[in-house]
Formats: sequence, structure tokens, C-alpha cells
Amino acid sequence: MNKKNKIKIVVNGKRLTVNLKFSLENLIEKLKTPINKVAVELNEEIVDKKKLKKIILKNKDKIEIVHFIGGG
Repeated sequence: MNKKNKIKIVVNGKRLTVNLKFSLENLIEKLKTPINKVAVELNEEIVDKKKLKKIILKNKDKIEIVHFIGGG
């Protein structure tokens, strides 16, 4: 695969390489993350889940995916 068609991102502290034009929604699907049970942060800003499809990742983006945990 051509390196020119790839970008490097960081997800929860781990480096990943993904295709150009990869959206946040694509990332969530690739990670098999249940979107209704997480909060997504892109470069230290919380992302509205309705906009995941429209946000295209860029080289060196930092994504944090935080899972909600119930408790008492």
C-alpha cells in the first residue's frame, strides 16, 4: 500500500496508521466501539456524535475514546 495514501494518528495513546479521508466514524467502526457508550475527543475537544461522519482525520490527530462505566 502506498504510504502517500496513509496518515498517522494517536488513539488513546497508541499510534495507528489509517487511510487518507478516514473519518472519525470510520475509526469508531474499525475499533468496533459501541458509539452510544463512549465520548470522543479530537485534539482535546469533545466531538458531537452527530458530526463523526463529517470529521475527516488529519495526520498527527490525537483521539481519545472514553467508555462510560456505571456504578453506585
